[in-house]
Amino acid sequence: MLTRWDPFQEMLNLRRTVDRLFDNVSPDREWQPMQWGLAVDVVENKDDFVVKASIPGINPDDLDVSYSDDTLTIKGEIKSDNEYKEDQYHLHERRYGSFARSITLPTKVKGDAIDASYQNGVLTLRLPKAEEVKPKRIAIKVSDQKMIEGKSRNK
Repeated sequence: MLTRWDPFQEMLNLRRTVDRLFDNVSPDREWQPMQWGLAVDVVENKDDFVVKASIPGINPDDLDVSYSDDTLTIKGEIKSDNEYKEDQYHLHERRYGSFARSITLPTKVKGDAIDASYQNGVLTLRLPKAEEVKPKRIAIKVSDQKMIEGKSRNK
């Protein structure tokens, strides 16, 4: 599929981006906690789903992980350090505030067997698949009868 380049739209997008940049560094702007998205990796294997989320600097007690109706929800809050309240920031890139992310899984999982761990700033969740959705190998029984071989008619 080809997309036609629109230089005017590109200029508008650039202007919006620059406006947002200057909105964020305005000296009159009071820093407020903000809602931000949580990036996750979701991997499926034959037995379970593995979800990883990088959340450095959070106390695991400030995380809320729940599973209901095939949906995994991760919520939390990174609290701001207000030790520099009277000082002027030159750079303020670390995120703080509340975040939430919900992921709908394509198959049923055992909600009571979900395992969660937090190490080195990474939250790892293992969600085992329910037995009824795991692929099952069907064994084929072979009788003691001799296999009949066919002959080709090609001469």
